[in-house]
Amino acid sequence: MKKIILFIISFFIIGAAIYNLYPEQKLPTNTEIDYIIVKKSDRQLLAYAKHKLIKTYKISLGDSPVGHKEFEGDEKTPEGFYIINAKNPNSGYHKNLGVSYPNKEDIAKAKALDKLPGGDIKIHGIRNKLGFIGKFQRFFDWTNGCMALTNNEVDELFYAVNIGTKIEIRP
Repeated sequence: MKKIILFIISFFIIGAAIYNLYPEQKLPTNTEIDYIIVKKSDRQLLAYAKHKLIKTYKISLGDSPVGHKEFEGDEKTPEGFYIINAKNPNSGYHKNLGVSYPNKEDIAKAKALDKLPGGDIKIHGIRNKLGFIGKFQRFFDWTNGCMALTNNEVDELFYAVNIGTKIEIRP
């Protein structure tokens, strides 16, 4: 019985290591991503260049991902049309791309609820010094409303996306 349990545990550990370390297809060199679609319900970020889907990334979202972000602290990822408005190579979460949330409508909705809209919505990697988590971060929603990728994936996007790139976040 002990041998069977040891075999199962070993098999699980080896399988998990292979999953986390197995290389995924890289974004082609010198690709310029000009449009991003996030499909929250599918946990996907789709990167487009010249109207052609170039790569699909698996993402994690805010702790409470269903519905549009209404106010600061609701743990939701916003929905709607925004732009990439910042790039930070020195983020607390590896690197990040800033999303232009909140827009005028978001501010008005939060104000109607007598709340602050929040902000600092990003596409980012894993918290610094925890990069070894790698692809395992995809197994649950853990951000405060951001869209999380592995560090390697955010590196790809960081260099392929320009400030001003449009991002559409769908339910």
